[in-house]
Parts: sequence; structure tokens; C-alpha cells
Amino acid sequence: MATKSVRVQQAIKFGEDFELDPRAYELRRSGISLKLEPTPFGILALLIERRGELVSRQEIVERIWGNGVFLDTDNGINGAIRKIRQALNDDSENPRFIQTVTGRGYRFIAPVLEPVAELPPLRMVEPALESTPPVSSASSRFRPIFVLAFFITVAAAMATWVVGRLHDPASAIPPIHSIAVLPLNNLSGDASQDYFSDAMTDELITTLAKVSTLRVTSRTTVTYYKHTDKKLSVIARELGVDAIVEGSVVRSGQRVRVTAQLIRAAADQHLWAETYDRDLGDVLQLQSDVARAIADQVRAQLTPDLKEQFSASRSVNTEAYESYLRGRYHIYNESFTDPNTLTLAKDSFEDAIRRDPNFSLAYSGLAETYVCMALFGQGQISVAEAFRLARESVRKALELDPNNGEAYDALGVLNWRADFDWKAADQALSKSVALSPSYSCAHEDRAVFLAFMGRRAESLAELEKSKQIDPGPVSAGTELGVLIQLRDWARLLESSRRQLASNANDWLMHTNLALGYEGTGNFPEAIAEYQKAIELSDGSDLNAVASLGHAYAVAGRRYDAKKILRDLEQKSREGKASPYLPATIYAGLGEKDKALELIERAYQDKSLDLGWIFKSDLRTDNLRSDPRFQDLLRRVGLRD
Repeated sequence: MATKSVRVQQAIKFGEDFELDPRAYELRRSGISLKLEPTPFGILALLIERRGELVSRQEIVERIWGNGVFLDTDNGINGAIRKIRQALNDDSENPRFIQTVTGRGYRFIAPVLEPVAELPPLRMVEPALESTPPVSSASSRFRPIFVLAFFITVAAAMATWVVGRLHDPASAIPPIHSIAVLPLNNLSGDASQDYFSDAMTDELITTLAKVSTLRVTSRTTVTYYKHTDKKLSVIARELGVDAIVEGSVVRSGQRVRVTAQLIRAAADQHLWAETYDRDLGDVLQLQSDVARAIADQVRAQLTPDLKEQFSASRSVNTEAYESYLRGRYHIYNESFTDPNTLTLAKDSFEDAIRRDPNFSLAYSGLAETYVCMALFGQGQISVAEAFRLARESVRKALELDPNNGEAYDALGVLNWRADFDWKAADQALSKSVALSPSYSCAHEDRAVFLAFMGRRAESLAELEKSKQIDPGPVSAGTELGVLIQLRDWARLLESSRRQLASNANDWLMHTNLALGYEGTGNFPEAIAEYQKAIELSDGSDLNAVASLGHAYAVAGRRYDAKKILRDLEQKSREGKASPYLPATIYAGLGEKDKALELIERAYQDKSLDLGWIFKSDLRTDNLRSDPRFQDLLRRVGLRD
């Protein structure tokens, strides 16, 4: 047991109506007792004792926990200060009671109204997470009658609570159906290890996402709450979740310690806390143990297969795992459309595989990287080669772990965008969602795929699931993809304007806005927005370039349209643009034979455009009644 002491004064009043009473061990407001746990109570008492002075974090550790205690004190102080502020209704940005001095400590700034005679030190007792050195008799001496009264009070309160629960079922703890895992704090003292704590957060989210009865907020959304001072209740309300998981990671050599706690945010009710100390090679089992403990606490239903997965996690080569985490960090926490970032991710995953050839997650991460290279790589590798390497990686990932949900998501995208195998794509994406119900990428991909297939109701339902898991910018991008596939031009206009309000220089949003204008027949506005998109992207958005050419053609500006057409045909001959793009301009010019000839060539090349906008593209609307176009639809399986 760890003992700690705080010297406080009797019945101190502060603020307008607060009172700290160490004899009753209570914080009261207008005579009403407020909930405050022992550690926050002790820190508040210390700050009041030293009111007006700066109290360092080290002084708080020494007075509250004592020396030689092996605890996550940084996380403990942060959580305690937050609870004090919640109890006092204090604001960290405009404090009335506790002022934070960044990097140094805290200061109590409210006036104390009624200081009275000093009492002997008040001592609190809490269990330590690990064994601590014996405490000297001088530091462990306290009044027996106080201890007896304290434990009698606690026992009485517990008895009252239990009896109340037995006789009042309606007051039982409500179930938890949704949680958010906040970014784990890096307590290693080394900023270069931030990638490790971020990647550990990602992995814990991914593991929990396999629990079908639990909705887990996506990694992309919780990243916005890193280093935030917001109250947990506010975060939970913004994310629409019942509970929050927060904690820390300490990496030291080949050892890793994860401390996690589960909190019902609305009531600030601590439900569970634990510290796990393992070798880095056992980190996969550590993640499974944490996820299993959280699932048990929220009474989530685990399938037999998932129980087996949680108990059968294998050891992993430590260097391989570290390379894998670096790959995950690049592809999830940086821009996955940046060719340089994709190269870093690829190199990291390949290094992980070299060090551990049986590491399924490294293969699925590599597969996802190659898919992104095919879709966004800007020519750093040919599309055909990127898809080929992605298929090999998916095959190996699933061979090693048939329950790898992320691998099925990559497989589904390959079936869809590379193979035009719509049935296989549907099966793989559905399998990914089933294996990892809270894996936001699978819901996002499936929502857009279903819209591409014209299954409107299913697509919108999947989009809603995606928004619940990831209410951030990625989900907003998914919504735009769905609206384009569904040809809902009015909603596309509305959604694009909303996105541009927060980032006026997003060239892709200008392209989407232009498409909305063109879809609603407003060609002058469409042309202006396409021009803006091309300017902001330095001409790299060839789809916007082709759309501008098509809009010029339909608006009667044939000279401008043909100027763009010549440039795109040259890029197509050089293999830098799909034949489909100049085909759309020929369609706008009314040259149907040439347009259909180029679309046929795009089909033979298995152009990415045919797996994305071929069915919904308004630029080819005047070709759809042609028998040659209908025949192509049948050949690609988009018409009976």
C-alpha cells in the first residue's frame, strides 16, 4: 500500500459557495456534498494549502504518492486536475480556481474566505500498481480513530449502494454500446516515440473494432482529441459514445507498459483500470488482453471465434512489430494520398515482413499501401503493377490469418476497381464488415461501392454506419463519393459548400462543387469551379481538366474544349492519362464514334475510371442510348 499526506486546514471556504472539509472528507457547494475521489481531493487540498503559489508536478507526486512508488503519476495528475475542474465547474482556458502553468505545475488562484486553525496532516491510502518499498514508521503514522471512521463510512456507503441496487433494478448501470479510445499518451520522455503510442492506439481500436456488439469510434476521428483539455463528458457528447478509454504507453527498450482506464463519461464514473507490463514481442497478446478486459467490462457479447482470437494471439518479432507500427503510422496518421508517405509506409511494411514472414497484419498493411499507390500514387508505380503486388499481399495475409478483416477490405477494393468483379467485391467488403464491425474503412468503401452498384438504400444505410464510427472529414469525403455515384447533384452542391467553408483551398472540393453545378445545369459556375480546382492542384487533377473540357464543349466553347482535348490525348498516348478522359470531351463535342472508340480502349486497359464513375458519369449521358454503350455495360456486368 502507498501512503501519502496532505496538510490542509479545517473547513476552508473559497469561491462564492464552496467548502473543503477534511474532517468529513468532503467538498461541498452550498452545503451539498460533491463527488471527489481521494487523489483529486488530496491534490485540491494541497493546492489550497499553497494558495497563490506555484505547485510543481513533482511536489504533487511527492506529497500525494510519495517517493519510490511505481505509478503512472503524469496520467494520474492530469486526470485528477480534470476531475477537480469538473467538480468546481472550472474552465482550463479561463480558470477561476486552478491555473495551469504549462510545463511547470498548477496554482490555486481563488480567494480563501475563512481559513481556520491548521490540522495535523491528513493521510490517504491507495493501492499501488506494483510493490513499493516499505514505508518508514514516521511516514505511516496516522490517527487510528480517523481510519476506523473512514472505513466504517466506506462500508456503510457500499452496503447502502448494494441494497439499493438489489431493490431498485431501474437504477442498474445502463449498458455501454459505444466507446472511443482517446490517443494514448507517450510517457517515454522521448518525442520520437510518439509514433509508437499513436500506433498502439490504432491497434487497440482495430482490435476492439472486431467486437460486433460494440461501436468503436475510428482512429481518424479520435486523433483530433490528442492533447485536448476538453472534459470527457464533452468529448463523449461530441462523438456520441457512452464511454471513453484513455491511458498511456511507456516504451523502454524491449519492454512496454500500457495503462488504460474505462470511464463512463456522462457521469465521470471510473469502471475499470489496469496496467499491463510486457515484452515488446508479446504486444499482440497485450492488445488482446486489454480489448478483452474492456469488452468484459461493457458486457459485450463475444463470438466463440473472437474469444479464440483474443486468447490465441501469437508472439511477434520485436523489430518486425516496430517496423509495422511505423508503417501504420505513415498510412493512417499522415496523408495516404502523398506519394512520399506511401513510399515510407511500403518500406516499413516490407521491412516488417522481412523480419517476420508470418506476420499477417504487415501483409494487409502492405496490400492497402499498394492499393493507395494504384489510386493516388501519381505514377510512382504503374497501376497494373501496384494492383498485382496488392493481390499477392492480400493472398498471403489471408493465408496466415483468415480472420484478417483489413485484408478483406483491400481484397474488396481490388475486386471492384481492378477486376470489375462486382459480386466478389460485394462478398469481400461484406466479409470485412462482418469481421471488423467498427473498422471505418470497410464501411466507407462498402458505402461507395453499393452506391456505384445503384443500391441506394443500402448505400445510405452503410454511410450512416460510417458516420457513427468516423464523424470526421474522412466520413464527409465518403458522403461525397456516395452522392456522386447516386447522381444526387443538389446534395452534392450542399455537401461540397459545407466542406469548402472549413477549407477554401481544397481543390477536390472545388471539383465536386463544379460537378454539382454541372449536374444542375449551371455551366458558368461549373466552369469557374473547375478552373479553380485545376489552379489549386497545379493541373495534377486530370479528371478536373477533362471535366473543364467537357463543360467548355457543352457551353459552346469548342476551341477551348479542343485545346484541352489535344493535351489529354497526348498524355493518353504517353500512358499518363486514361483514354476515358479525352472520350468525355469527344462526347461533349457530339463526336460519339470517337468517344465510344476511346471508351472501348479504356475497357481493354481496365481503366480505373470504369470502376469508379463509368456508370454515373454525366459527361457520357448522351452516349447511353447507343447500343455500343449498352453492350459495354453488359460486358462489365453492370446490366443484364
